[in-house]
Amino acid sequence: MLRKILHVDMDAFYASVEQRDDPALRGRPVAVGGRGGRGVVAAASYEARPFGISSAMPMAWARRRCPDLVVVAPRFDVYKEVSAQVREVFGRYTDLVEPLSLDEAYLDVTEPLDGPASGTLVARRIRAEVREATGLACSAGVSFGKFLAKTASGLAKPDGLRVITPDEAPALVAALPVEDFHGVGPATAARLRALGIRTGADLQARSEAELRAALGKTGGWLARVARCDDARPVRPDRVRKSVGVERTFAHDVSGADALLERLAPLAAELARRLDRHGTAGRTLTLKLKSADFEITSRSATFAAPVWAEADLLDRGAALLHRPAPPAEPVRLLGLTVSGLISEGRQLVLPFD
Repeated sequence: MLRKILHVDMDAFYASVEQRDDPALRGRPVAVGGRGGRGVVAAASYEARPFGISSAMPMAWARRRCPDLVVVAPRFDVYKEVSAQVREVFGRYTDLVEPLSLDEAYLDVTEPLDGPASGTLVARRIRAEVREATGLACSAGVSFGKFLAKTASGLAKPDGLRVITPDEAPALVAALPVEDFHGVGPATAARLRALGIRTGADLQARSEAELRAALGKTGGWLARVARCDDARPVRPDRVRKSVGVERTFAHDVSGADALLERLAPLAAELARRLDRHGTAGRTLTLKLKSADFEITSRSATFAAPVWAEADLLDRGAALLHRPAPPAEPVRLLGLTVSGLISEGRQLVLPFD
């Protein structure tokens, strides 16, 4: 039986909640995030996006790009309440819901609990009921695999519904730039382009063995999804073990001061991701990749969980100096929190 997989994604979630609750913000460029010197954009309204403002951007940059930008402090307790309302809608149609964060999830509606057998019609009902319950818009993608469903929801944004059928999938994937493949970041895209791979069609022309040799597991995964081979199940019991972020630098970085400067935006982005997942953790790991691709890591486990940006930065800096900053140039820096918990976390805002 061909599966019916949905990917549902709330549109500009944090910013849309703020515009819903404060009519004065409607129609204006809004960024949710920190106002302090190290603040970052957690979410940007669609009015702000034409200025090039996006999540994880330093707020100082966002303000320069849009002088009329309205900056709003995040209210994660409210976002979690709205997320629970959305999750309740999902539960009317399927028990197979795999949340990715507060604002998006995969659903398997191959055999829905209620409503029509059509995945497209179920998606329409869900979008309407989410709007009725929350006053917010969401976009939905429908297909026979998770990768294509997520791709479809991205094509549907904002406030749309897109279906990718088995007949049209190969040509659609062939036309995608490699940067539009979910999970392909700037570093992987650069490596693909160095291999002469710029589109899904280029991926389809390479064997899985060739892509694995060049990119490891990522290459194998890209080979499969480029051929629309994605049998990953929707896992309602999926347990996240860690939350992390890493960056590959355009030029190798040397020296403690320069590395600390690069660590600050990583800590800000990691804090944002932890808040999106509503979690914290007791173990922090700093990952370093040298110019000659040697990987080392430094970890510390704490009695109390960490999630706030300032704590992540301070403890990451301590790891950088333990035992000492690397003497050799660094091409990649990463920061990961593991030993995750969600119960008992206080939603203290880490952005100010």
